[in-house]
Parts: sequence; structure tokens; C-alpha cells
Amino acid sequence: MSRRRALQHQWQKLSEAREIVSSMKSLAFMETRRLARFVDIQRQAVLTMEEAAADFLAAYPDVLPRAQLGRRVFLLLGSERGFCGNFNEALVHALEPKLREPGGETAGIVACGQKLCAKLEGHPQLLTGLDGAAVGDEMDSVLIRLTKVLGELQQREGAIALSVLHHDMEQEEVVTRELLPPFGALDPPQHAGGYPPQLNLTPPEFLLELVDQYLFAALQEILTLSLMAENNRRLHHLEGAVHYLDDNLESLRRKSNQVRQEQITEEIEVILLSVESAVPPVEEE
Repeated sequence: MSRRRALQHQWQKLSEAREIVSSMKSLAFMETRRLARFVDIQRQAVLTMEEAAADFLAAYPDVLPRAQLGRRVFLLLGSERGFCGNFNEALVHALEPKLREPGGETAGIVACGQKLCAKLEGHPQLLTGLDGAAVGDEMDSVLIRLTKVLGELQQREGAIALSVLHHDMEQEEVVTRELLPPFGALDPPQHAGGYPPQLNLTPPEFLLELVDQYLFAALQEILTLSLMAENNRRLHHLEGAVHYLDDNLESLRRKSNQVRQEQITEEIEVILLSVESAVPPVEEE
């Protein structure tokens, strides 16, 4: 009886773990769907700013500074929580060849997400680590902390070249976005020529305001994409965990039934032996 009771106890513990993992999987699914409603709006806002910048720079090409930039900075957007496979390891792996490129040995690293910060702890080029967003409601506070850190870096280092490494759920890989210097890879406007845009500010003032708004909007979009990819990775990772627990629960159920059948067989044998010993032998005449 003790063996079957131990199997039942183990089955109960695995069943509770399965419920917890299933709940976590459902939360990751809902968070992914919720974030998907915002990312298209954010992407459209960034595209609109890029079109405005292309029109502006076509009319005022000399406003964009062409000076040599200062230190290169890599911003890595990792995960705040676990259960997402090799999400953070893939970011570190994508960063390594970039640090071997010319200028990479003096580059700085800004890590966002506790799990990623743990991976990069002790790295000689790590400038700072920030807490990331566990859910979409925390992204605004993360964005504020992130822009504050980048602003302090610009004040201390001067102009910086900022590259953001993050996961993209659609591309299913780590991608790199060059955010600073701004608008360096913009396509020329489709309607080149004509009158320059009418401004209420001087061209340098307008560019400064546009860059601030663009950087904020682009970081917001990238944070959303990264958190979506994280939850999607967590969803698939936990789905595999649920299947693994289901297989173990089924195995324990079969073992418990087998032990019960053996116990029933033993009980029947004991009963038969008792009956045989209780029946007196038949005397021959």
C-alpha cells in the first residue's frame, strides 16, 4: 500500500505543478494578444515620423550633423522573468561578433531585464543594467528609466552611436536597430522637389524636437516587440512543459493502476489460500 500511496502523492504534486504551468501559459498567451493590439499603432507612428524626417531633410539636408560620433553603445532588451528558453542567451550570442568589429572593443553595453543582467554580470563593457517590463503595464516606467540613462550617457560621452538588439516575433530572431545617429538610413522622399515644409521653429530646433520624439516612439515600439517575442517564447516553452508533465502524469497513472492490480491479485491469492486452509479435507470411505 505504501508504494501506491507514494505514487499518488507524486501524482498530486505533478498535477499541482501542471495547473501552475498551464496558468502561466495562459497569461503569456493573453499578454501576447494584448500587446499585439498596440504594436501596429506604434509602428505606424514611427513610420509617420520617418516620412516627416525624410521630407524635412530633403529640404534642409545640411541641418543633420555629419560630425564623427563618439562611443558606440549597444542596448540589449532581455527578459525580466524566466521560462522563455534561450531568449537571453541568443542576445548575448548576437552581441559577441559586434564587439569584435572595429570600435567594438571600446563599446558600452546597456542591458535591460534582470535575467539578461545576470547573464552579463561582470562583463567589462557593461555600463549599467536596468529592470525590464514583466507585463505591458510596466513598459512606460521602463521607457522613462531607459531614456534617462541614455540622456546621461549623451551628456557624459557626447554624441553616441546607439544600436538596439532585440527579439522580433515576426522575424523569429535577434534583430539590430540603429537609432543614433538618427535618420541615417532613411530612403529619399517619393515626392522630391516642390516647396520646403512650413515650420514654426527654426530647422535645427525642429530637428532636435523631432529626434527626441522619434527616439521615444521607436524605443516604445521596440520594447513592445521585445515583450511580445518574450511572451511568445514563454508560451511555446511552457506548452512543452505542459506536454512533459502530462506524459509524466499518464506514466504515474499507469504505474499506480499496475500497483493496484498487483495488490488486488495478492489479496485474491490470500483469500484463496485462506479458503483452502479453512476447508477440512474430505475423508475417504
